Amino acid sequence: MLFLYREVLDRDIEELGSVVRARRSVLVPVVLTRAEVAAVLRHLNGVPWLVAALLYGGGLRLSECLELRVKDLDFGARQVTVRAGKGRKDRVTPMPELVVPRLEAHLGRVRAQHDGDVSRGEGRVVLPDAVARKYPGAAESWPWQFVFPASRVCRDPRYGPPSRYHLHESATQRAVTEAVRRAGITKRASCHTFRHSFATHLLEAGHDIRTVQALLGHADVSTTMIYVGVAVMWRRAWRSVILGGPSVGQGHIRRGRRMDGFPSKGVRRCVKPCSPARSRWHVSMRVPSQKNAVSSSAI
Repeated sequence: MLFLYREVLDRDIEELGSVVRARRSVLVPVVLTRAEVAAVLRHLNGVPWLVAALLYGGGLRLSECLELRVKDLDFGARQVTVRAGKGRKDRVTPMPELVVPRLEAHLGRVRAQHDGDVSRGEGRVVLPDAVARKYPGAAESWPWQFVFPASRVCRDPRYGPPSRYHLHESATQRAVTEAVRRAGITKRASCHTFRHSFATHLLEAGHDIRTVQALLGHADVSTTMIYVGVAVMWRRAWRSVILGGPSVGQGHIRRGRRMDGFPSKGVRRCVKPCSPARSRWHVSMRVPSQKNAVSSSAI
C-alpha cells in the first residue's frame, strides 16, 4: 500500500510510525541426510543426475547450474565458477569428483551437437548483456556454449537469429520430484533442498562457517547461521538431553557475545575431554584456516 500511494499515485500519506509492521516468518530449511541424497541420485540418470549432483556437490542454485557455460568448468582445478549469481556476484565452488567422468562424456555429446548446429548455420547461443556487441564471434564459439543446452533451437525474435538457450528449469524439477517420490522420502524436497543439504553437511563435517558462507555466496553470515541450527545445535541438545548426557550449558561452550542465540566470535575451544563430534562445533566457529578448506574429494 505504501508503494502504491508513494510511487504510483504520487501521494504522500501520514507518518506510519505507530503501525506495527508484519514480521517475516522464520522457516527451517528442509535438509536431506546423506543416505537420502544418495537414494534420490540413484533414481536419476542422464542430464537430471548431472544437474542434481552439481547442486549438491557445489551448493548451486538451479538457475546458476543451468546457466553454466563451458568456460566456467575447470576440470584441472576441480572447480566451478558461478557467473552473475544472486546479487550479480561471482563465486567459485568445488566440482565433485564423482561428476567428472560423466560430465566430460556429456560435454563430448554437447560438442558434437554444437558442431552439427554450426554446419547448418545455427550454432549460436544467447549471450548476456553486451557481450555479443563486444565479441561478435562469441555466440558461435565453443567456450560460450551452455553446459546444459536445450534440446531445440530457439527461434524467438527477441533473442535475434535462431540460437540455443539452456535447459528449462521445469525439466529438472519434474525429474527430482519424481526421484524423491520413488525413493520413498516423505520430506518436501526439491532442487533447492540439495543446496541446503550441501551447507548442512559441510558444517556437520567441521568446516568453517565463513567458508560455507563464501561457497553459498551469502552476503551476511547471519543467513548462513540457519544451517548451524540444523547441523549443530539441535544434534548437540539431542545427544546431551535425550540420551542423558551432560547438558549443553555445562561449560562446553564459553559464550562471549551472542548472535541470534548462537555463540559467535566469543567461542573458544573446549578444554574438557569430549567426543570428536562435540569438539567439531568449536572448530566450525573459528576463523577460516587452510585446515578447514573444502576440497572436491570431500563432497
